[in-house]
Amino acid sequence: MNTDEAAAPKPVTDDDGMTWWYRWLCKIAGVLGGVSCAISGVWMCVTVNPLNIAAGVWMVLNAFVLFLCEVPFCCQFIEFANAVAAKADKFKPWQKAFFYCGMALFPIFLSFSITTLFGNAIAFATGVLYGLASLGKKGDAVSYARLNHQKPGNEEKLTGTTDGSI
Repeated sequence: MNTDEAAAPKPVTDDDGMTWWYRWLCKIAGVLGGVSCAISGVWMCVTVNPLNIAAGVWMVLNAFVLFLCEVPFCCQFIEFANAVAAKADKFKPWQKAFFYCGMALFPIFLSFSITTLFGNAIAFATGVLYGLASLGKKGDAVSYARLNHQKPGNEEKLTGTTDGSI
């Protein structure tokens, strides 16, 4: 082993392909989704209908999970907050998308109302942002042009004709 190889630190890369600003956008959306879920959830609990109360409790639980996963420093009074946030950061973006969208849809199925729709909209949008991150980066124009340039040649090879006859 060479001493230069041992001395040079390896760069830390995230394999999710998210840029720093998109990661912050997802975190801010998670915080705003948590706030909207908490406010709407408490509002939903002020009723006598048991399904509304269940949806409200679920929305408050959604807010807690969003805060716990996205901004664990808001939950300093909970001993396991940093451990849960570290595990949540290891999830792939598509897993977070599935989890957040599923959490946001459940109260809507329990009690379909404007409060549950608007209360869970930002939490659902957080899942959509993570879902878009799982699709990856957009290709550049050069590789797209190269792909289009190679495409007619591949079609000619597939059909077996080069003169355009059928």
